[in-house]
Amino acid sequence: MSTPVTLPEPWSRSAVSVVVPTYNEAANLPVLVDRVLGLGLPNLRLVIVDDNSPDGTGDVADKLAAEHAGDGTGPGRNRITVLHRTAKDGLGRAYVAGMTRALQDGAEFVAQMDADLSHPPGYLPQLLGTALSTNAGVVIGSRYVAGGSLSDQWSVQRRLLSSWANTYVKAILAMPIRDVTAGYKLWRRSALEALDLPSIHSSGYSFQVEMHFRAYRRGQKMLEIPIHFEDRQEGASKMDLAVQLESALRPFQLRAAARRAR
Repeated sequence: MSTPVTLPEPWSRSAVSVVVPTYNEAANLPVLVDRVLGLGLPNLRLVIVDDNSPDGTGDVADKLAAEHAGDGTGPGRNRITVLHRTAKDGLGRAYVAGMTRALQDGAEFVAQMDADLSHPPGYLPQLLGTALSTNAGVVIGSRYVAGGSLSDQWSVQRRLLSSWANTYVKAILAMPIRDVTAGYKLWRRSALEALDLPSIHSSGYSFQVEMHFRAYRRGQKMLEIPIHFEDRQEGASKMDLAVQLESALRPFQLRAAARRAR
C-alpha cells in the first residue's frame, strides 16, 4: 500500500474523484485501487467505468466497491463507484461517462488516469496541490517537460512513435503543451464544465487531444508537472487500427472546426 500523504488545509478538504476506465484490467485494478486509496486523502473517491470486460474486471470492481462501502465522505457515500457499460465503446466515451458522474456527485476536482499502472498514483497530491496553488484549470502529468521520463522498458520504436505523435499534433493545432497526448491529469470542476463534455466527439485516445484543445481554445490555464511514465504491468494495449486512424484524423478535424467557429 502507498504511504499516506498529508496535505495542508484546505487542500485535504478538496473533494477529488479519480476516473478510471477499464477493459480487461482484472489483474491491475486491485493494485491500482490499493495504491490510490492508500494515499490517505480523506475526500478522494474513485469512479471506475467498465466496458463489459470479458475477463471479469467489472466483477472485480464491484467486489472492491463492496469492500470500501460506507467509508466515503458522507452517509451512503462510498469510496468507489462502478459504472457498467454494455459494450466496448471507446476510451473517450468511458471518460465522459465517468467525469459526468463525478461532477454529479459533487467533485471539486476530477483526475483521470489509466488502469494499467502506467500512471503512478503518488503524483495525485502534487497534481492537486499545483491546481490549488496556481488556480490552474487543468494540471497535466507530463512525460516531456524537464524532469519527466519514460519507462526503461519502452523500446526505441515506441519512444519515437510517442515523440512523433506529440510533434504531429502540435504542428497541426499549435498548442503550447509539451505532452499533448498525456492521459494523466487533474481538472478543476469549472474547467470541465466549460468544455461541454456531452459534445466531445473522440472515442479513442484522441480524446486526450480534443480535451486539451478545447481547454486551450477556451482560455483555461494549463500547467504541466513532470512524471515518470511506467510501462503497463499486465494485459495488452487497446490501440487498434480504428483508434490509430481516429488519432491521425482528429487534429485536422479539430483545426477545421476551430476555423469555422471564428
